[in-house]
Amino acid sequence: MRQDLLNDALLALRHADLHGHENVTLQPISRLVGNVLGILREHGYIGEFHFEENGKGGTYQVALNRRINSCGVVKPRLNVGVRELERYESRFLPAQDFGLLILTTSRGVLSQTKARELGIGGKLLAYVY
Repeated sequence: MRQDLLNDALLALRHADLHGHENVTLQPISRLVGNVLGILREHGYIGEFHFEENGKGGTYQVALNRRINSCGVVKPRLNVGVRELERYESRFLPAQDFGLLILTTSRGVLSQTKARELGIGGKLLAYVY
């Protein structure tokens, strides 16, 4: 039984990208996984993705760009204020302005740059670079 769908999805993305696959199928999925995939697409880490209904919750078909060096979830989900984002960037990302932190906020799932623009914090979900 799977416990963390986001972790399973990011692990599948990282391994498929590492082995040179052009696309990957993610299953099982959740809305959170779809929101995180949208942020990854927006920042160019993955190509297009689409949802396919299969009668068991559906799957995502994701096209890869070969831009993911590493990605993962942050456990435990840490509460992060907007002023603390820089500290967690240096903790989870290899260099300044290289990579992306993904947060869940009161305004939805956002990247750290968008959260900083809006001036809101949230719970730290994942990182990618």
